[in-house]
Amino acid sequence: MPQDETASYIPRISDGKHSGAPSRLLDEAKRAKALLDSNKTTPSHQPRTGELPRLPPGVNREAFNRAIAHVRRLIGPENVEINDKPLRDGWYLEHPNTHDAFHIIQQEEMVCSAVVYPGGTEDVQSIMKWANHHLIPVYPISMGRNVGYGGTAPRVPGSVVIDLGRRMHKVLKIDGSNASCIVEPGVSYFQLYEEVQRSNINCWIDTPDLGGGSVLGNAIDRGVGYTPMGDHFGNHCGMEVVLPSGEVLRTGMGALPGEDGKDNATWQSFQQAYGPYNDGIFSQSNYGVVTKMGFWLMPEVEHQSYMVTFPREDDFEKLVDIIRPLALNRVLGNIPQIRHVIQELAVTGKPKSAWWDGTGRVPRDVIAKHASQLPCGNVSWVFYGCQYGDSISMQSQFETIKAEFGKISGSKIYFPEDVPNHHYLHDRAKVNAGVPILRELDWLNWVPNAAHLFFSPITPTDGKNARTVFDIAGKLHERYGFDIFPTFCVAGREMHFIVNIVYDRADNDAKYRATSLMRDLIKATAEKGYGEYRTHILFADQVAATYNWNNNSLMRLNEAIKDALDPNGILAPGRNGIWPKRFRGKGWEITGEKPLSPTSSIVPKL
Repeated sequence: MPQDETASYIPRISDGKHSGAPSRLLDEAKRAKALLDSNKTTPSHQPRTGELPRLPPGVNREAFNRAIAHVRRLIGPENVEINDKPLRDGWYLEHPNTHDAFHIIQQEEMVCSAVVYPGGTEDVQSIMKWANHHLIPVYPISMGRNVGYGGTAPRVPGSVVIDLGRRMHKVLKIDGSNASCIVEPGVSYFQLYEEVQRSNINCWIDTPDLGGGSVLGNAIDRGVGYTPMGDHFGNHCGMEVVLPSGEVLRTGMGALPGEDGKDNATWQSFQQAYGPYNDGIFSQSNYGVVTKMGFWLMPEVEHQSYMVTFPREDDFEKLVDIIRPLALNRVLGNIPQIRHVIQELAVTGKPKSAWWDGTGRVPRDVIAKHASQLPCGNVSWVFYGCQYGDSISMQSQFETIKAEFGKISGSKIYFPEDVPNHHYLHDRAKVNAGVPILRELDWLNWVPNAAHLFFSPITPTDGKNARTVFDIAGKLHERYGFDIFPTFCVAGREMHFIVNIVYDRADNDAKYRATSLMRDLIKATAEKGYGEYRTHILFADQVAATYNWNNNSLMRLNEAIKDALDPNGILAPGRNGIWPKRFRGKGWEITGEKPLSPTSSIVPKL
């Protein structure tokens, strides 16, 4: 839990910090931290109130103390910490495991009572049995960098956080001939990349925009990256899972014992194995704790990143309609992005005040004025893509891409050598080749004490549908006074429409507006038939309630599975809107009918 207050301190992987930065990014990390610190107006922590630690629901202090003494005997006293110290939000590489660093309600509201650090699958089994015995809810995290979606905060305050990554951070296997690996929860994209490089196997990993998160954790939350292997859950192969009862199982071919007790040779080669394919129920759920997970790597290949700019706002629909056949016919090599030009300003790391000293949203003409001084010029949309293959294949692909995008008057293509070294295209080129970076942190400097929420609906790769969702988002952002930062991640038939709502976490009015904006976005898009694929834990109930076809038959199935696997309701109650019988219908659900203010309590009055 402790964090270093030294401004220049950067945790490093080479120093044994599993959540640290690689040596190659040390200067970049120092620069990013200095930028964030320069825009910070609040102290590192605030005095805490009330009796500490915050207790689990239905557990008195005497019972809690007995339970803590018990778990200390099980996994060692040095691997149990009580959450009674000051709450520090830290920053990306020194984030807390006690609460949501990007808090949108009271910092003190969504906190754990304690943190436990298992050293392996057997410890996780012991913790599950312990939680059942004492009826204490537990909330597992891989590394806790699910920023924008709730971070490390448990949905039920007072739960015990299981920080898997602190001690379980080994790359257990890298198989170059099979282009696969097996990792524990605490392995970051930074760490996996470094170990693959050291193995000299000519393979790539796939990484999201920021490389400090858990490979396993991102996949089971169904996050994405940007090479042809960008569907992280889709490119996993085999899991080891501890059920709420404490029983352990392996999915896929891992359920078949190998010779002499070894893992069989096909566990990371074939996903489905025999019988029902159960892996999916352990993604975005609270049915088990994943302690090991296999992934496919991408054989190294020639590649060329590029960006294409489009001058007008109303080019958007035509652009999306051009992209769809290119993606479906696999002309586009990766999962490309469409970004609005305001992000070209934000990713420079300069605060909003450097571009606009007024109140409210930055006017469109001001964005145009400043964009005209950037390498992209005065444009509206920027497409970031990458092609893969031999030079002849890529030449043919680019001929098609240039011809199709050329149908939009004024479009212009750029390659990395066409823009200055500091331009974001160079960082996208690294991500497109599976090299994890930190650059995406820079847009957090947009406002002081910046935090963000992700609004993440799915749209068809269709201009009319995409425009409908974008217009809803734009109007609501204007209503609540937020600049809109839209990114469309194109995966063929659909697009992940990721909107970053950036707010000042020290400003209660901004937090209230941000939560109100999220609620209205979820409601307005659902009314048009569009749903989120992932959300912040405080909006999980509202999002889950939008998937209500046939009298909520999907949720009724989810609840039946939950009650069968977790009859005591101890594992992450409320995660993704799935409540066990012990909590269900007793006031814990936050469905969007009542205001969610910065001073709201999320604990029902039982």
